[in-house]
Amino acid sequence: MLETGTKAPAFTLPDKDGRAVSLSDFLGSKVVLYFYPKDNTPGCTRQACAFAAAYDGFREKNAVVIGVSRDGAASHARFAEKYGLPFILLSDESADVIKRYGAWGEKKLYGKVSEGVVRTTYVIDEAGDIIAAMPKVKPDTNAAEVLAMI
Repeated sequence: MLETGTKAPAFTLPDKDGRAVSLSDFLGSKVVLYFYPKDNTPGCTRQACAFAAAYDGFREKNAVVIGVSRDGAASHARFAEKYGLPFILLSDESADVIKRYGAWGEKKLYGKVSEGVVRTTYVIDEAGDIIAAMPKVKPDTNAAEVLAMI
């Protein structure tokens, strides 16, 4: 997990349309960067829909919302269309960025231990510094907590 007060690691990943998106594209805006396990799964869908419902509030606060998972661009495109997601979804199929941000690790589900994406959210300020690091967030409350914080 990255610490608050540190510079957010630079990255460039493809969005749902295959276009390259870099963190540096958003200097001058706050960035809500959230890592989630998989498109179209119950928790991830609830989390994405909560960010979509709060999207106008984030825009009013000059904040960009970016979701990152290992799903490919085509999966993201279907996910965004199905649920009307207005924010950016990025594909990190290699999990390089996910790991650099400390959002990869051991998970337990029904007593079974595996490795994968650990639901994690960061808030990055206008200069590219991490101002909040939220590990193991809850999908139903994450968006509201972040919006209230910024």
